[in-house]
Amino acid sequence: MLFLTRYFGVTGSDAERSVINEQVISEAIVERVLVMQAKAAAQQHRSLRRGTHAKGICVQGQFEVFDVRVGRDPALAARLAKGIFAKPGVYPAMVRFANSDSKVNSDFKADVRSLSFSVDLTRNGATALGTNSGGRQDFSLQNATTLPINDSTAFLAIMKLMTASNPAVGLWSLPFKDKLRVLRTLTLVQFQTHQKIKPYQQLRYWSNVPFRHGPNEVVKQSAIPSPDNSAKSLQRSNPNGLQDELVRHVKEDSRMSSFDFGLQFLDAEKMTYWGKRQDANFWIENASVEWHEAEAPFHTVGRLTLLRNSQLAQAAGEVTSFDVTGNATADSTPVGSINRARRQGELASRKARMSARSNGAQLQEPAQQRGQPVVAFSYD
Repeated sequence: MLFLTRYFGVTGSDAERSVINEQVISEAIVERVLVMQAKAAAQQHRSLRRGTHAKGICVQGQFEVFDVRVGRDPALAARLAKGIFAKPGVYPAMVRFANSDSKVNSDFKADVRSLSFSVDLTRNGATALGTNSGGRQDFSLQNATTLPINDSTAFLAIMKLMTASNPAVGLWSLPFKDKLRVLRTLTLVQFQTHQKIKPYQQLRYWSNVPFRHGPNEVVKQSAIPSPDNSAKSLQRSNPNGLQDELVRHVKEDSRMSSFDFGLQFLDAEKMTYWGKRQDANFWIENASVEWHEAEAPFHTVGRLTLLRNSQLAQAAGEVTSFDVTGNATADSTPVGSINRARRQGELASRKARMSARSNGAQLQEPAQQRGQPVVAFSYD
């Protein structure tokens, strides 16, 4: 099957990848990200927000790291006990739930939902992990197992389409191979966005992309909601239904929602793509290819729990940011083509957003909109 999916951008070897051109591609992506961010703000007559994940809500939480040695085979425990997971502890966390679109839409518009959180690793003014100069580690996840954008080349192709003044003309202008990449991306987006709409606190989230885990391992991450996470029925007449339900939950419910946090190892000898094994780089470089849990299970290493009455005001939430590359230990950074390409766009988007606020732009509430789903790539 790989011989067929290659036509749609899935790469089987390093020779097929555009690593040499990634810097040029990244620069072009930055330009498109800023165009999309500004275009969304102008269309909704509002100030700049995030390039994607524009509509979100922040609450506080705590992140507990379990003792990974308890009840486990010593070899597995040794693999898990890396970085922040090397020893048990409890850390403060800032948590943001969001919709993935670059526009501020009704919460009932078809979309992917995200969970981002930042773990404060400082204790008494000193960092819990000396390799993290910022004293924090960020995590970003979505309620989909993969990222629909496969790599940097697909990223630029879809951004050209999304920022075109006329989508049909923009698609037609792309080279044939980029057309196929865009077609595959948009097909995956349709599957991911048209899920049953559930409260933020009852969704499962995945990191989509792989991360280093110690000097030699690579993992993906998942936040799995507790079956006891409570929620009331969503009011579809309320365009802020997901946000308002989360606010109600942290204000009124006696038991706060929690998510078990798990790690999934890249085990190339056990994982298959259409029944065939691939090398480790295949799984790292193709962000749109799923790591099947039947072949590579998740191992629970911690728990994220929301805190009561901890909602941030919207203005305070807008100045928060998440950076899984900049706020990470050296052996927990993201890997793969899409991660190498997207960070510059995220930084540029954040700089533009913060600059607008520092220059006196007021946070404005746009009219909620409906429309076509937008591909999500940034977690800023």
